[in-house]
Amino acid sequence: MNNDIYPDFIRQLGTSTGLRGSVGPEVCGSPLVVRDTGGLAPARRIQDPPVVDRPRERLFHEGPAALSDHELLAILLNTGIKGKNVTVLAKELLERLDQDKDIPPVEELAHIDGMGESKASAVVAMLEFGRRRWGSTGQRIRHPSDIYGFIRHHADRKQERFLCLSLNGAHEVLAVRIITIGIVNRTMVHPREVFADAVVDRAAAVIVAHNHPSGKLQPSPEDDEITSRLKSAADILGIHFLDHLIFTNAIWFSYRQSGRLETLPPPETLGPGPITANEGDPY
Repeated sequence: MNNDIYPDFIRQLGTSTGLRGSVGPEVCGSPLVVRDTGGLAPARRIQDPPVVDRPRERLFHEGPAALSDHELLAILLNTGIKGKNVTVLAKELLERLDQDKDIPPVEELAHIDGMGESKASAVVAMLEFGRRRWGSTGQRIRHPSDIYGFIRHHADRKQERFLCLSLNGAHEVLAVRIITIGIVNRTMVHPREVFADAVVDRAAAVIVAHNHPSGKLQPSPEDDEITSRLKSAADILGIHFLDHLIFTNAIWFSYRQSGRLETLPPPETLGPGPITANEGDPY
């Protein structure tokens, strides 16, 4: 990759003016500027990350999997507005997208300050194209690692996300949805919220998952209780409750793989228990 980010004619402009320093375009579409640095190294604004750390450069060198969701959106949006840089705008957009189970309408995204119809249309078009070409439907789940690929991008969220995967009889993914955002407990995650869409999907099985922002995988008593309640509700509906995953940026904990799912007591008599290693092919 060419490390010279400024065109030759811009450098010639700097030479013709007799200035020693950096000459080039500002970020996000601001006018071209010429700075006299007195022969010192070009100054960089405090808020600007080093070039190698910027999302577009990281995408080029490390690939898309290395970037967070908001960094990918920042590349797509390209620019922010006065008083709101593209990183802040991308984070606000991501918060809005997290609230929907499906792709939101253009007009709703356009109402976000700094988006407008053009950016909103590009985002919706990108999401729909990605869904059509590389959507999650059809992939067969055999192991917790297969699930992790669908959900790991939620691991860096500051609040817990409770997710549900609908599966058919062959354990192929029908849909992946966010059920709630917030602290997971029995009042915020009700079985009807989890199974409403699964019933519409005619799912034969479900897998639920949620992130632990603390980075700790130890299931809490609330985690055990909601798992027990969901398993009981699934039995009544005739839907196989396949697993409950707790995940972080680096690893996951599987209720089924650990054996914890089969040993959960009734909802009113739950307590903590040990975590075992991620081994085997439980599905």
